Amino acid sequence: MKNYFTSTVGRKQLVAVGGLGLALFLFTHMAANMLILFSPKAYNIYSHKLITNPLIYIAELGLLGLLFLHMMLTMALVFRNWGARKKAYAIRPKGKAAATLSSRTMWFQGSVILLFLISHLLTFKFGEYYSVTYDGVEMRDLHRLVVEVFQNPAYVVGYMFCLVLLYGHLKHGVSSLFQSFGLSNVHEKVISAVGWIYGLVVVGGFISQPIYVYFFYKG
Repeated sequence: MKNYFTSTVGRKQLVAVGGLGLALFLFTHMAANMLILFSPKAYNIYSHKLITNPLIYIAELGLLGLLFLHMMLTMALVFRNWGARKKAYAIRPKGKAAATLSSRTMWFQGSVILLFLISHLLTFKFGEYYSVTYDGVEMRDLHRLVVEVFQNPAYVVGYMFCLVLLYGHLKHGVSSLFQSFGLSNVHEKVISAVGWIYGLVVVGGFISQPIYVYFFYKG
């Protein structure tokens, strides 16, 4: 068992498990936030039920653990690969054997996404506090905060840039799940399509929110 956690295959599978958990969270987070397209009340009531649920702390700890596992094992694999390359390749692989731009820059994408995540939490979870009352219940007016932030063009441009990186990260990560668990017999085009569609759905959903607020919302 110890060999599994220190082997390249074992670490890749654990990275895949952590990445899968985070990818599923991103889908549910995106889907719930689409409520912003419907009404401030629906968005705020959903947010209130979520953040006042005592299980939220367990969920946040679980996500933090998955993120930590994903990052630490990925860094260990990257450093192991760099250490193994004591000599530059005499002939770089070409065609299907060549690494894609997305796979070569996964560490860069992950670093930028981590900084984006920290900024996202500081802006929305720990940001300005507004309150609103629905049916006699006072709650945080997160809809007002989101609308204010997404009406800042500099923030929207930076947000979009990070989401484009997230798309590349998701597309490559979801596709790599099959290889990490030895499912390489699945047709290559099917694997690529699954990663492409998943990344497009998640990132497309997130991108639609600032676009809606910036160009179409009439509060």
